[in-house]
Amino acid sequence: MTDISDAAKLTDRVAALVDAAKKAGADAADAVAVRGRSTGVSVRLGKVEGTEASESEDVALRVFVGGRVASVSATAASDPKVLAERAVAMAKVSPQDPYQGLADPALLAKQTRDLDLFDATEVSADQLKEAALAAEAAALAVKGVTNSAGASAGAGLGGLVLATSHGFLGHYVGSRFSRSASVIAGEGTGMERDYEFSSRQHFADLDAPEDIGRKAGERAVRRIGARKAATGPVDVVFDPRVARGIAGHLAGAINGASVARKTSFLRDMMGKQVAASAITVTDEPLKRRGQASRPFDGEGVEGEKLLMVEKGMLNHWFLSTSAARELGLVTNGRGA
Repeated sequence: MTDISDAAKLTDRVAALVDAAKKAGADAADAVAVRGRSTGVSVRLGKVEGTEASESEDVALRVFVGGRVASVSATAASDPKVLAERAVAMAKVSPQDPYQGLADPALLAKQTRDLDLFDATEVSADQLKEAALAAEAAALAVKGVTNSAGASAGAGLGGLVLATSHGFLGHYVGSRFSRSASVIAGEGTGMERDYEFSSRQHFADLDAPEDIGRKAGERAVRRIGARKAATGPVDVVFDPRVARGIAGHLAGAINGASVARKTSFLRDMMGKQVAASAITVTDEPLKRRGQASRPFDGEGVEGEKLLMVEKGMLNHWFLSTSAARELGLVTNGRGA
C-alpha cells in the first residue's frame, strides 16, 4: 500500500463493488478496502515466548435501497457481483430507516490531506526481539522488581481506500510501532504489577526500550504497601494513563448514535456543565502524526478540530451522517 500500484489495486476493487451494487439495484452505495500487515515479538525472562506475523486484505460494501440499508464484508478476492447481489437482497428485507444514506456531497473531503501518518521504516523480527529484551532487562534491573510478566515490541502498516457512488474516492496509509513491558514487584501477598508502553506512528518517536522498562519497574515498586484511604472528602490525583479510560467513557456518552437512541447518560446535557471548569477536551482528527488521525471519516467527510468539552461545558456530539440526521443536525466527520 506504500506505492501507487498497490493503492490502484484497492481502488479498482472498491470501484468494482460500487459499480456492481448499482447494477444490482442499489440506489446508492459505498465501499471500503483495507490492507494491513503486522509483526510482533513477545519475551519473558530473557526468552522469546511468541512471534506473530499477519497480513490481511478485506473489503466492505454498504448499499441503500428504498430507504433501507445493508452491509456485507469479505476478503478482497471475493467476487464483487456476488457481494453486491447479497447486500442488495439483504437491504430489501431490512426495516426502513429514513436517516440512512450517503453524506451530503458538499461535506466530503475535497482532498486527502497528508497528515504524516506513514513511516516506511522496516523493523525486522530480530530488532523487535532485541527491543523487547532490552525493555524487560531494564525493568528487572529496578530494585524491588521480583519477576517479569513479559515485554513485547511490534510494527505494522495499513492502507485504506473508500469510494462512494456519488463520486468520492480517497485513500491513505498509516504505520504503527509499539513497545511495552510489564513486571511484578514485591513478594507473596504483597506483590504488585504495573506496566509501561509506547505506541507511535513513526519509529523514531518511540520511547527507548530502556526507558519503557525502567518506568514499568518503578511503577510496580511504587505500588508496594498501598493502602485504602480513609472514607471522606479528599482530593484525587489521577495518573495520566487514567485519562485514556476517562476519555473513552466520555466518547461513548457523547456518541451521536447513543444520544439518538436515548441510551447516553449525557443525552440532555448539551450546552451544560459536565466537568470541572478546568477541563477542556479537544478532538483533532487532522493532527499531524496523531494516534487516531485520519484525513476523512468512514463516510468521506473531513473532520475539523472541535472542542468537545470546553471549560467543563459540553459543546458537541460525535456525529455520523445518520446520527446527525436523526438529531436534526449536520455530521461533523465522526462517522465510523
